[in-house]
Amino acid sequence: MKFTDGNWLVREGFSIAGAVQAYDFAVKGNTLTAYASTAPIPGRGATINAQLITVQFHSPAPGVIGVKLVHYAGVRDLGPAFELYKEEGSHAVIEENDEEAVLRSGNLSVVIKKGPQWSVHFYRGDERITGSGFKSIAHIVEDGGQTYMREELDLGVGEWVYGLGERFTSFVKNGQTVDIWNQDGGTSSEQAYKNIPFYITNKGYGVFVNQPDLVSFEVASEKVKKVQFSVQGESLEYFIIDGPDPKGVLDKYTNLTGKPALPPAWTFGLWLSTSFTTQYDEATVNSFVDGMLERDIPLHVFHFDCFWMKGLNWTDFQWDEEVFPDPEGMLKRLKEKGLKICVWINPYIAQRSRLFEEGREKGYLVKKPNGDVWQWNLWQPGMALVDFTNPDACEWYAGYLRELADMGVDSFKTDFGERIPTDVVYFDGSDPHKMHNYYTQLYNKVVFEVLVEKFGKNQAAVFARSATVGGQQFPVHWGGDCYADYESMAESLRGGLSLGLGGFGFWSHDIGGFENTAPAHVFKRWLAFGLLSSHSRLHGSTSYRVPWAYDEEAVDVTRFFTKLKSRLMPYLFNTAVQASEHGIPSMRAMFLEFPEDPAVEMLDRQYMLGDSLLVAPVFSEKGEVSYYLPHGRWTHLLTGETVEGGSWRKETYDFLSLPLFVRGNSFLALGANDNRPDYDYADGVELGLYALEDGQEASVTVRNMEGQIELSVRAVRVGNRISLTSEGSGKPFSVKLYGTGEAVSVDGEGATLAEGRIDVAGGRKAEFAVQLKG
Repeated sequence: MKFTDGNWLVREGFSIAGAVQAYDFAVKGNTLTAYASTAPIPGRGATINAQLITVQFHSPAPGVIGVKLVHYAGVRDLGPAFELYKEEGSHAVIEENDEEAVLRSGNLSVVIKKGPQWSVHFYRGDERITGSGFKSIAHIVEDGGQTYMREELDLGVGEWVYGLGERFTSFVKNGQTVDIWNQDGGTSSEQAYKNIPFYITNKGYGVFVNQPDLVSFEVASEKVKKVQFSVQGESLEYFIIDGPDPKGVLDKYTNLTGKPALPPAWTFGLWLSTSFTTQYDEATVNSFVDGMLERDIPLHVFHFDCFWMKGLNWTDFQWDEEVFPDPEGMLKRLKEKGLKICVWINPYIAQRSRLFEEGREKGYLVKKPNGDVWQWNLWQPGMALVDFTNPDACEWYAGYLRELADMGVDSFKTDFGERIPTDVVYFDGSDPHKMHNYYTQLYNKVVFEVLVEKFGKNQAAVFARSATVGGQQFPVHWGGDCYADYESMAESLRGGLSLGLGGFGFWSHDIGGFENTAPAHVFKRWLAFGLLSSHSRLHGSTSYRVPWAYDEEAVDVTRFFTKLKSRLMPYLFNTAVQASEHGIPSMRAMFLEFPEDPAVEMLDRQYMLGDSLLVAPVFSEKGEVSYYLPHGRWTHLLTGETVEGGSWRKETYDFLSLPLFVRGNSFLALGANDNRPDYDYADGVELGLYALEDGQEASVTVRNMEGQIELSVRAVRVGNRISLTSEGSGKPFSVKLYGTGEAVSVDGEGATLAEGRIDVAGGRKAEFAVQLKG
């Protein structure tokens, strides 16, 4: 939201009272408080009719400094509030002298200058990373009485801003106005389903605005060397988070807001949907499932979209008996084919739903201020909204989910949660404006916790569209309604990479696009991208998404990349554990993995899948693609070609390939099973050692499906000799060298050399060495 008219003027209709002087300081416990006046106070007389903004500095964890701005402290906080996980103990060291007051936390510090000019500076060690200057902190009044709190933080030369949720606009947010307000706007507008008031910059720090209500960001827009953020009301809180690199920022941010749960291994397989408005019954579903089996395409999850329930009755959690007369038997028959089952739900209750009268009588539906149930006709006739601030309503809703889980449902697609009204009253008295974004957190939490209750920790997964801060704890999320063209494929990728920079570890999208039906060439290019994403789903609106509906080559492409993903599962599941432990996304923007390379700072058409695998989707019918390889040696996973990085490449690929490169000096673990995502990853795993240079080392971890380590291998190269040490559960594995030179011999008990591959019989610990030709 813009308050100024150029550099010098205030926009008509607003008055701004900005901090101009640090009048006084106080220290209480671990909190440093500065009292900032909005006009100079040269003497005692000037304290009469003065206006102060209270600025509190504190630290919830090492390397994290919180700043709370308060104008009037008497405003009731009705909630809700983001759930934060603050570390125990004292993290702040506070010092004060004649010139400044300082709060230090880890290697991060904030310095507030004393004297006639208000200024706040944040330092990493001796390096200033950002700050807030004269009149940047402000209390603003709009004609009519609406008030706002504002902060402006400095941006340096060449500093780029990323994140703010799953945004489909330009990947670098400089120059954009971003309103943190969940909306159902598709993937082709400035609106977003998942709005996160957190950004990260290429200087290795992040800013989290701890406000569940609408936060308006002006990112190098209203003032081109500032990130401004503002909220309605009388207070605002934000946190500066030092990395010192981008991965470190995400680790600390998710320590504060919650780590992603580890999804079960089966969720990484291929999901197939009925699509939205298509006609389907059990025979149709079986034709899809059997068709995939007959074509040797591994399928692991089948999803029933909205019309598993009768139209005009959503949500009533009842199978449409005219279409599915034997739902329990059908689910049992599908599960006998090795499938997991997902069904569509939402938090909206149509007037014709059996739940409507129950919810109305028991007070489980959101109300109008006059006590009536809030309703409208958008989406379903007479639709009402479950009040998840009511614990009894949560239990009521969860009870129906438990019945479905007992019937054989393994997961729920938690659709919607964005169209949340503000002219309503909640059971617990929550502020309806703050609840607009926060509603999705309560909704997805109820559903996710039912799945944890039924299936256990790390065995639960939803397929969610909307989210706010903390939503990363309830994976998986998908990108919403996209069109069936290359532009939407690219905007989907931008959205997913942006979301990953908000601590979301797992993300998917509708392969081939949701709206319309893609030409076969778009569908086939999207297949490669979709099956090299953390999660992979075939889903559409008015047409089916089985590959043979496009052409026979689409069948081949689906089979090839689904089997490749199954083999990649030892690597992908270890990447998933990294996401759950550190908040680092599975699909990573290039600058996250290569923060020292300025050439990657704006790249949004390629990504790192984990720390070792570079993916550059093809966005053209002819297969032409331009991509950048950072410095180092890279080996194409499919062809074995090794090339030098540090430059752009322009190439043409057929539908069975794309730029898919393994980073030098790394291992890539490939499993022995190409037919399913959930298997014993350590048994017979092939460890590809890629372009290991003299004096370098590489390591790899292979886990089981519970996330526990089954095998660890470390390789060190000195000259033409590579020494390897392994520790594991005793299962056999092999090591294969790529771009490193030819192996001529191997020394070590239990290790043998055959056709350039080192086979290791197993054992708890092993040490062996490979001699290279030369």
